[in-house]
Amino acid sequence: MSQYLTFMLGRETLALGILCIKEILEYGHPTEVPMMPSFIRGVINLRGAVVPVLDLAARLQRPSQPVTKKTCIVIVEMQLNEERQVIGIVVDAVNEVLEIAASEIEAPPTFGTAIRSEFIAGLGKVNGKFVIVLDVNQVLSMEDAALLAEHTAAA
Repeated sequence: MSQYLTFMLGRETLALGILCIKEILEYGHPTEVPMMPSFIRGVINLRGAVVPVLDLAARLQRPSQPVTKKTCIVIVEMQLNEERQVIGIVVDAVNEVLEIAASEIEAPPTFGTAIRSEFIAGLGKVNGKFVIVLDVNQVLSMEDAALLAEHTAAA
């Protein structure tokens, strides 16, 4: 059994493996950085470290929802090339931590989902419904990651 943090983007329930999640923050307005990809909302100061904040809805080519009291920034650690990168991911609401058995996770579909299949680690079956399990290391492309690393190093 693996644990996953489930959260909402619009009306969809998505999940990330709990091991990549560092913390969950109340939404604070990030500082905008010029010339970043459109899905990067800006950067925040997390205990002295510059952390880029990614609008996950925009990255997954979904309409971004207005910020509400439930909007959170999920701080995740991902592996890019040989380096660890900490990023914040904006989600509409955090739901709960679920345990999903490996046998209950299906391979990503090759059709029928509006999310690019390389972002999906699998589809978890929970209480008769599917939860899209994202692959955090695929959410940023190598070009995006290089651009982020360049900008956060300069900040």
